[in-house]
Amino acid sequence: MDPRNDGDLLAAWHRGDTTAFEALVTRYQARLLRHARSLLGERAQVEDVVQDTFLKLSDRPPVVDGSDARIAEAQLAAWLFKVTRNCCMDALRSDKRRKTRESESARQEATPGGQRAVDGDDTRAAVEKSLERLPVDQREVLALRLFGDQSYKEIAAITGKKIGTVGWLISVGLKALAEELEPLLQPRTVPTPAGEAGLRRGLGS
Repeated sequence: MDPRNDGDLLAAWHRGDTTAFEALVTRYQARLLRHARSLLGERAQVEDVVQDTFLKLSDRPPVVDGSDARIAEAQLAAWLFKVTRNCCMDALRSDKRRKTRESESARQEATPGGQRAVDGDDTRAAVEKSLERLPVDQREVLALRLFGDQSYKEIAAITGKKIGTVGWLISVGLKALAEELEPLLQPRTVPTPAGEAGLRRGLGS
């Protein structure tokens, strides 16, 4: 892995160092794919959206504070997540059939009673499936919080929402996830409105 920080990599890319851009793609691709998937579900547009984000980074990279590695990383991450979000929103607006597909998927996956324990990758998959059935605003902030590891302030900057709204959406979303996942997860991993840490333990993060 390239040891240079984000600010150094962007500066090197400005100078024409293609290895610097490749390092940035390697560093952020998985996180952006996960974020796009949380908004769009499992479909082809996910990879297209992330590719578009990196194309925008290539054409017009943001200006970051290169004097502080942590600030540079926070600024670039916020920019990348915001661009990915905007591309996802464009895709959602052009797909009027999404709600119908999600409703059909929810009915097909509903099963009566019973519990089964899942952990590791199974837990993550269950959470991602449940996220797909939440409203877009809840789904987005929860994905940024749980999978993107973004702070409330960073999520507010990415989504354009107020920090208080972000907190409320996360709280409501966690409660909805708890109800959705209760038949699937052991009680120790079921999130509660006050227990984000419980869900993180179930995800192994």
